[in-house]
Amino acid sequence: MASYLLYFLILFPLSVALIIVLVRKEALFPVIIYPASAVLIAASCLLIGLSAGGKPMLIPAHFSWVEQAMLVIEGAMSAYLLFLAIKQRDWFVSFLVVVQAALLFWFHFNFGHSAHAEANLFIDLFSVVMGLIVGVVGTLIAVFSVGYMRDMHHHVADHAAPVVPDNRPVFFGIIFLFLSAMFGVCFSNNLFWLFFFWEITTVCSFLMIRYKRDTVSVKNAFWALRWNLLGGLAFLLGIIFLFHTQHTIELDKLLALPKALVMLPIALISFAGLTKSAQLPFSSWLVGAMVAPTPVSALLHSSTMVKAGVYIVLRFATSLEGTLLGMLIALVGLVTFLIGSFICISQNDAKKVLAYSTIANLGLIILCAGIGTYEAVWAGILLIVFHAVSKGLLFLCVGSIEHKLGSRQIEDMSGLIVRLPKLAFMLEIGIAGMFLAPFGMLISKWAVLRAIVDSNPLFAIFLIYGSAATLFFWVKWLGKIINVEKVYTNIETGICRGQWLAMGSLAVLTLAICALFAPFAAIFIEPYIIALYGHSMSLGAGNMAVMTIMLSMMAFFPLAFLDRGRGVKVAPPYLAGANVGELGQQFRDSLGGVKAMHMKNFYMEAYFSEARLMRLGVLLTVVFLLVIIAVGGLQ
Repeated sequence: MASYLLYFLILFPLSVALIIVLVRKEALFPVIIYPASAVLIAASCLLIGLSAGGKPMLIPAHFSWVEQAMLVIEGAMSAYLLFLAIKQRDWFVSFLVVVQAALLFWFHFNFGHSAHAEANLFIDLFSVVMGLIVGVVGTLIAVFSVGYMRDMHHHVADHAAPVVPDNRPVFFGIIFLFLSAMFGVCFSNNLFWLFFFWEITTVCSFLMIRYKRDTVSVKNAFWALRWNLLGGLAFLLGIIFLFHTQHTIELDKLLALPKALVMLPIALISFAGLTKSAQLPFSSWLVGAMVAPTPVSALLHSSTMVKAGVYIVLRFATSLEGTLLGMLIALVGLVTFLIGSFICISQNDAKKVLAYSTIANLGLIILCAGIGTYEAVWAGILLIVFHAVSKGLLFLCVGSIEHKLGSRQIEDMSGLIVRLPKLAFMLEIGIAGMFLAPFGMLISKWAVLRAIVDSNPLFAIFLIYGSAATLFFWVKWLGKIINVEKVYTNIETGICRGQWLAMGSLAVLTLAICALFAPFAAIFIEPYIIALYGHSMSLGAGNMAVMTIMLSMMAFFPLAFLDRGRGVKVAPPYLAGANVGELGQQFRDSLGGVKAMHMKNFYMEAYFSEARLMRLGVLLTVVFLLVIIAVGGLQ
């Protein structure tokens, strides 16, 4: 049963992708995508049944033709990327493609006959959690994309903007291919299989980032491709070195080997994880990916691409615990969290705030992996789950708001609670999920703090400062949404049911995972941690009692929206008696002149400059990475 379900999860999205690309009829997109998404979500939920008992299962999956097919596809992808890179005159990408392809084919023709895995696939509780994220959150993003992409092309046509070629069949096909590859990443035990799916996610993200085909999109797509190919090359080198020294290409056997024997392959594969998860100094590719349509941003930042990076590094947590390599990886994550959080303070572009906050939170997960203790891994898995749901919701809400307002600047979202009340409500849930108690991200950060205090208390100082920055930029945004400066008109029309379904489902999931996280942790996370370390952690009875009280108070939050249809009365602000006009949108200054009232957040660009902080972060993390390479080579 387990093997058939894993085959289905990998192959079904691929078949959907092929059907969409071949049909190419707009009217049939919802007919194909909506039912296929429902099937994929249902199949993903069946993974819960396979997790009973918490014991990992190794699945042989021996098909002689599969590896040959993978090699052919790898060759085709390399040829395609090389063609595009030469056309773009990106010689670094061309070099990486050629070297990677040459290494892969050299190894296959010289050692492929002896490099076989006993179990090509596997499933354990961690991969089940990842599979649920990909299958539920990723699929809901696919549902959202149907209406969003239609509106995006109509919006461009209506506003005489630069023409974006309408290639939605390929776009939707790539999304489902992306999901198929992510399932492959989650369930591959054969490292060459994992590498194959890993590279497919790289190519798919490249194609989706360049979807608009304008100069900026193409440039940023190649920038993302450059760093992810560099990580892919390190991944491949790690596998080859592991085979030549330990005569295995299986993930489970790698994790069972003594630390001293596998530090170099772990360092190389972890390097690939750092590039994929956009850690400093590679973070710029993920920020550049914001030029892509919003569903792409949601996929890259919540359920798929970046989660593959933290997933593979977190797999190595037991091997990294107590090592210098683990400490250096933890430092990369910590610096990324701190720098990303401070940069968010100076950002007015909503998607940039979401991008840098994603980079920062991924840094926390990398920090947990580098520390490698049972508490840190417990916290890291929770961070993956809570971040995927909340950040997926936030990106979809921002995309819809941008279409309605014609802007994604936070300063333009004043009065959103009146203009787009349902969207504002769901956006508030997503923001609250990122930093407010008792939502999961705050619980996860508490768990990270506890793990840090028990392993390296000095790190706690940086975590506290980064968390303070997090509080600052989320509260600024939240305040802008509920700030009503004048009388607004409700413009919440024209959003299709598929978009509402996706956003509503993620909003409910954000609340549900918060309310049910204790049983979720008990079923999925704690048995996994016990299997690795022999013991686990829990929040304790006292903390659970406090959380229950906070959850019951949170239940009153939706009641504020029951009278939404009755209208909102706008009272003039108090301006020390100097108001001019009935609504108080103007005031008389000390010289008697009449001036318009403006309310604006503080962004403090002089103190939290994006360029300056990025330079500092890149400098620090480059030093750490050079030491990581040296440490791995000395083992």
